[in-house]
Formats: sequence, C-alpha cells, structure tokens
Amino acid sequence: MKRTSLFFILLFVTTILQAADYIPKDYVWTTQSKNSSESMPCGGHDIGLNVWVENGDVLFYIQQSGWFDENNTLLKAGRWRLHFENHPFEGHDFQQRLCLDEGAIYIHGGEMNVRIWVDVFYPIVFVELDSKHAVPTTISYESWRYQDRPVTKAECQQCSYKWILPTDCTTYADSIEAENGQLLFSHKNRAQTVFDFTVSREHLNDIKTTLYNPIGGRDMNGKMTMPGFKYIGTNKGIYASTDYKSWNFFHHRMKKSTIQISLFTNDHQLNRSPYYVKQSKDRSNRWWHNYWQRSWIQTDGSDADLTRIVRNYELFRYILGCNAYGQWPTKFNGGLFSFDPVYVDSTATFTPDYRKWGGGTMTAQNQRLVYWPMLKSGDTDMMKAQFDTYLRLLPTAESWSRYHWNHEGACFTEQIENFGLPNPAEYGKHPDGSDYGVEHNAWLEYEWDTVLEFCQMILLTHRYTQQDIVKYEPLISSCLHFFDEHYQYLAKQRGAKALNADNKLIIYPGSGCETYKMAYNPSSTIAALRTVLAEYITYLNEKDSISQSSTYKEILDRIPEIPLTTTATGDTCIAPAVTWARIQNVETPQLYPVFPWRIYGIGKPNLHIAKNTYLKDSHAIEMRSSKGWKQDNIWAACLGLTKEATRLSIEKFADGPYRFPAFWEAGFDWAPDHNRGGSAMIGLEEMLLQEAPDGSPILFPAWPKKWNVSFRLHATNGRVIEASIVGGKVIKH
Repeated sequence: MKRTSLFFILLFVTTILQAADYIPKDYVWTTQSKNSSESMPCGGHDIGLNVWVENGDVLFYIQQSGWFDENNTLLKAGRWRLHFENHPFEGHDFQQRLCLDEGAIYIHGGEMNVRIWVDVFYPIVFVELDSKHAVPTTISYESWRYQDRPVTKAECQQCSYKWILPTDCTTYADSIEAENGQLLFSHKNRAQTVFDFTVSREHLNDIKTTLYNPIGGRDMNGKMTMPGFKYIGTNKGIYASTDYKSWNFFHHRMKKSTIQISLFTNDHQLNRSPYYVKQSKDRSNRWWHNYWQRSWIQTDGSDADLTRIVRNYELFRYILGCNAYGQWPTKFNGGLFSFDPVYVDSTATFTPDYRKWGGGTMTAQNQRLVYWPMLKSGDTDMMKAQFDTYLRLLPTAESWSRYHWNHEGACFTEQIENFGLPNPAEYGKHPDGSDYGVEHNAWLEYEWDTVLEFCQMILLTHRYTQQDIVKYEPLISSCLHFFDEHYQYLAKQRGAKALNADNKLIIYPGSGCETYKMAYNPSSTIAALRTVLAEYITYLNEKDSISQSSTYKEILDRIPEIPLTTTATGDTCIAPAVTWARIQNVETPQLYPVFPWRIYGIGKPNLHIAKNTYLKDSHAIEMRSSKGWKQDNIWAACLGLTKEATRLSIEKFADGPYRFPAFWEAGFDWAPDHNRGGSAMIGLEEMLLQEAPDGSPILFPAWPKKWNVSFRLHATNGRVIEASIVGGKVIKH
C-alpha cells in the first residue's frame, strides 16, 4: 500500500513538472540596505549592476566585462543615484525584489515603482520610473575618476603590476560631458600600458609587434539618456572611503520616465538609433524565462539545509547568466559584482575599482570552477567567452614557446594576463643566463597544465551539444603538442635520451597545481594529458580524421601511468607525483584524476584507490576544507561518499556574510567569491547526476535519502535528464 501511494506521489510530481514551465522564486527584501555590500545583483549581456536602496536613494554600480585600463584594473563605469523628494521608500510597504524569471529588479515604496534590467542582447541598462503623482526627481552620476588618482602600493593588487608598482602608476581621469537629458562618459587608455612593461620585463622586445595587445588605446564609452531631465551642475562628496564628483540632472515633475545607459568598448555604436524599451523588456524577459527551462533543481522545502542549497545554487546561476554574452569571461574574484572594498577588508580604503588578484589577470585554477558547472546546467553558450579568450591568446602562447625554447606548442601559464603573457610580478626576477621562459616563482613555476581543463571543456561541449568546435582545434592541438615537445626538449638538455627506458615522457620539472613543486611525473598533469588526448582522439576519429588521430595516439602512448603510493597501513593511493621537492600551497592534485579528469569514479576500475586517497592520504585529509576554491565536495560526490558530499555541500552553500546570500566572502581571493559558487554548483550536480563508462546516467549517486528533490540537468549526446527522489525512492521522468 505504501509503495502504491509513493508511486502516485512521484507520478503527480512528474506530471506537474512536465506540464508547466519552471518559474524560480523571486528573492525579496523588505527593508533598505546600509551600504553597497548589501546590494543585489542585476545584469545581462556583459553588464552587472549592484543595486541597493540606502537612506531613501536608489543606488547602483555598473560594471562591464572588458573595461581594462592602462594598468589592467577592471574599472567600474560609475555609480548612479536616484533621489525622490517625496521619500517614497521610507514607509512600511518598501520592497526590493529580484525577479529571476525576468532578470529584473523591482523597487516599490509608496507611490513609486522602479524597474531595473539589462538588455540580454545589447549592453544597455534600463531604469524605468513610474509614480502615481509627479515628484521632483534627481539623477546623479557619481565618479571617483573625475581626476587622476595615483595607484598606491597598498592598492596595487587591483592591477597587473601588483608588488612591482612603478612610481608614476596612475588611474587616469575619465572624460565626462553633461548636457540636458544626456551624459557622455569615457575612459581612453594611453598607448603605453602594463603590456609594454611586461614585454620588456619578460625579454620579448624582439617580437613585441607580433604579440596580442587588447589594452593599448582601448576606448571605453558610456552614454546616458534621460528624457525630461535638465542638467543642474556638479557637486562633491564621499561614499564609503572614496571622494567623488557627481553630475546632477533634475526633473521637477517626474511621473514616468525611462533612463537608458549604454556601454561600448572600442565601438562607434553609441550613436545608434534609440533602442525600444518594450522590445528590450520582452526579449530579455523571454531569454531569462527560457534560461530557467534549460535546467533546474527544486525541492519541497521539507529540509532547511537543502532548501538553502537549492536557493543559493539558483541565485549563483543567475549571477553567471549576467555575463552570458561578454567578450571576456566572468572573473573568479568578484565577477561583475564587486563592491566598495572597505566592506570586504576594513583596511582596504580604496576606490570601488579595487579587487584583490587583479582585473585583467586570469588565474586559471580559479576560472575553471566558474565554467565547469555550465555543462550540466545546459549553459554551454555562456562558455564561449572563456574559450575565445584562450583562442585569442593562442598566437602569443605559441610565440612564447618558439622564442624561449625554439619548439612548437602553446605555453599557457597559470596566472596569465588578458594579453597572454605571465603576470609581470609573478614572473619574478631571473638571474642572468636562466631560462626566461619559466616563471621564477615558488608557486607558479612549471605549472602549465590548467589550460588542458579548458581544452576538455571544449571537447565536452561538443559531446554534450554536438556544437561545431572546429575553430578550437588549433588550440587543443597546440596545447597537447607543447607538453610532448617541451618535456622531450628538457630531457635532451639533461642527457642523451628524450624518453625514459619505457619510451615515456619524463615530466620534470613539473608541478602538482601550486602545491607539489619541482615534481617528477605529477599525477594531475598525467591525468590531464591522458584524458584530453583520449577525448581528442575520439573526436578526430568521429570526424574520420584518422591520420590526425594517429599522431595523438602516438603522443598518448608516450604519456606515463598515474603514479601510485602505499600508506603505512598498506592502502594503495594516488600519489601527487613520483617525487617532489617541497609543498608550497594547500591543494590536493592527487585527486584531480577523480575530477576533473574522471579516470577514477563510480562504475570505473580501481574506485577503492581513489577512495583511499580521499579518506587515508594524510595530505588530502590535512588540506580538506569547503573554503573558496576547495573542491573536496566535488571529489566526495564523484566517489559516492554521500555523507561527506552532503556535509561539504551544506558548508559550501551556506549563506555568505553579505546581505545577498550568494555573495560569498573573499576566501582565498576576493568577494563576492565566484570560485566558491562554481565549485559548490559542480559538487551539487555531481551528487544528482553522473555517467557510467557506457554513458548511461547514474541518478543520485551521492544523495542523502532524507532529501526530497527533483532536477533537470544535461548529459552527453544531447540528453536532458529529469528525475525525482522522494523518501529515498527514485523515479526517472
């Protein structure tokens, strides 16, 4: 009798979910905020807004991906303030609501309604004002870049110079022009930038003209139109810890008005014809609604921990959707939603442009966690910005190898600038006669394998969606050839043979992430090469490119086996490497063969070895955490360790310390921490759905029986998997 009742419950749930579109719940505040750290995200296309109401004023920051200045600081476009003379938001009916299904923020109070959204298809912000009665209204554009600002040594982490800051390093003033109903603002980079400094420091002046330079002369523009508003002059003030100048516009009887703010980089489109508000609203609403139909995770609310996990998964996925179609990828260290730094670190009394770990600097170990979850969430179209960034940098990465070592293949470093070279500070000081191709850096030296994760993402995008990836073939090919060529090159520098006695590559010096340094045959690199080579060979064979695939089969045959080790109790584990000189960081690369490389996992051979590594390796235990980019939750899920995966997911998805729960603390980097959100998403998806070696879905492989949930997620070969679990019983839709 109980089984029959359960069947009908599941059948009912299935019918409801299939009959109606999924509508995510709105996220609502009923009180005003204290400062910018209590802001709410809003965005679209490649623009992010922090929106909050403070002391009766509506404020928001705007940031667009790609606003890199001369120093490679990722600039905000500015701060906007709306002030209404009748103070509508002081009453008890105040509400600020993020409507996820529309990608818009609604603010209500008294007789005033404000709707804020960003067009998904064009870089335009809309602010729609609607009051029952006419009200005197002021719109202010507030800029801290109204004058040149020296970059101090204390704030040098915001740019690419880091701790080797030139004495004259300056954030230069913007050009700002105001007239009735219109504001123009722009930041045009000088020709000489940190790119030139880096080229010289890294001994590349001979090939400088051939290198990619996206920041020299870069022109970033904005235009605001405000029908009915008159320009009334400027004033000055201080917000948080930074002085600013405001350009103010006044409407003495505002009842209905729509403000448009357009942002463009190196583009003449500022003079395009006006964009229709209704068209933007309708098209953007449809996009967001369809976004939530791609995938979803929902629960019945019977467990508080799971309810919070599902909500925060959804809120962070919304944040990722706000940079769906940017040219530049979502930054791990705050994305488009960083706020005044003094609210992250009380000693960071810097401008709103500040974030730790740079603006134009990409740390690949962190970036990958932002993009891995998009495969199962069905958001592969949003991965293009990250893939194309590597593709743009490919010629520079190949030039690096040819110039420094006279061999082929693309060398991508772990911390890499948006122009493709190692960060100049992290590159380090090189003694005369040393190898200028290697970073002289205790954490980063010889770490070149993180690009292979993005190569694998590209290949899996094809396997999930059958998307044409022909344009990325040179990137994948060149990255694979680099390791084959470089480690034979290094072996020949040391002795007579390019390979070992078994005709395998000698991967030395190598690096197990930033942690196991001067490593011999690190397991993370070997697993990466074996996995990407095998996937690429399969891809080429499916294209009938047999001659090409045979080349990579030869390389695969030269890749050594993953090293193993034995604990004092006789348990076999994956070793970080055959041997290493020192431990520099707190990563666990010996578990990378589990994820991202999936050599070990549920239904695969030698699962016990991977479980031993997770449960019994002393370093893995010592370094276990749910902080920041830590991915123990992912490994636990991939290994079917339900209790561990559950515990770590609860910790990962705990509300952040700021008002918006998916704004997580800085962790190892900066707030809001996006690599924490990404790693949390990956782990949750792995708890719900994995694939067996034959491709068949494994449902709820690490899911606690007490949690009731339904999901729609994506799998390889274009499959969309829907399933529910209620009372520990599973049904596939």
